[in-house]
Formats: sequence, structure tokens, C-alpha cells
Amino acid sequence: MRSFGYRLPKCSARSFHKKGRDQLPSELAETLGPIVETIGLLTEKIKDYDRRIEELTAERYPETRLLRQVSGVGALTALTFVLTLENPQRFVKSRLVGAYLGLVPGTDHSGEQDPQKRISGEGDEMLRRLLVGSAHYILGPFAPDSDLRRHGETIAQRGGKNAKKRAVVAVARKLSVLLHHLWVSAEVYDPLHNARCLGIQGEEVA
Repeated sequence: MRSFGYRLPKCSARSFHKKGRDQLPSELAETLGPIVETIGLLTEKIKDYDRRIEELTAERYPETRLLRQVSGVGALTALTFVLTLENPQRFVKSRLVGAYLGLVPGTDHSGEQDPQKRISGEGDEMLRRLLVGSAHYILGPFAPDSDLRRHGETIAQRGGKNAKKRAVVAVARKLSVLLHHLWVSAEVYDPLHNARCLGIQGEEVA
């Protein structure tokens, strides 16, 4: 639109088809109008699917509520996590879930994990992408403070090549471990549990 000297108003993706349609310049309305209408139809379909997923998780998979205590984990991510793992008792320790989902560094020729390599990419790709998406939110500007966020920020601040990407993957891996733990333990989630424990230990030492 800039090439025509027009700028559409800022709005969310879900309201674009409404606000954008009314702001189209007359000379472009005929050409772009149908495209905006199609965007509107797709937006409504997505909202309908989101509603159906919400209903499904509430009616058939109430355990997803335990996972959704974590800010950034929505109905789709929680449901995919539950359906992919099927039985949380399959994993003796929660930390094994990260490896199962391929959220660990690849191995070198000796068979040892190499932090410089990309993640192994094993396991369910869709769930891995959803967890990475949640990690992006957790490290983003709108997420509340949490142990997960602080963990990712610490890694990102170390700098180096692809530091931010490594931080996102690290948070996604930690998130997978946390979700499994919440599922098994049914605990109330404390986003700053580790920070509080370290603070208490520091006071005891002092």
C-alpha cells in the first residue's frame, strides 16, 4: 500500500478484514476487496476451530487445564502435548520429554551432544513447533516474569552466534519438561518457583 501513498491503520490480525476493508482507497477497492473478504472468511473459520478445540479440551481432556496454567500455552498446544505423549507415565523423569520431542542438541561423531549443533529434530514436528511458538511468547514483550523467561534471557545475554535462537529452543525444552511435571503432579503452577527458592537459600546463607 505504501507504493500508492496509503497506510492502513494498525489493527490485530483478527480485525484486519473489518478495519482494512473500510480503509481501502477507491482505486484499489475493486481489486483488493475480494482478497480482504477471503481473509475475513478464513479468520472466522480459524475462530470457529479455536472454539471447537476449547470445547474438546474442556469436555474430553480436562488434564489440559494443568498445562494451560503456564502463560503462553493455549488449548491447541496443551491438547497436542497430551495426545502426543498419550501416557505421562511413559517417562520416568520429566527431563526425558525434551529429548523425546527432539528439543536437544544433535550429536557429534563421538555420540556426545554438541551444543553448537542444531536440535536433533526427532519426535513430533507439530508439537515441537507449538512449543517453540510458546517459547517465543514467553520471551516476548507481553509475557509475565517467570523462571522460564529468566532462563531464556540468561542464555540470550551470553551472546554469540544464534544466541536468541538457542534461547528459544532452551525455553521450549524447559517448557516441555515443566508441562510433563505439571501433568504428573497436578501441582498449582508457580512461575517464579526457582527464583523464590534461590532467594530463600541466599537469605539462609547470609
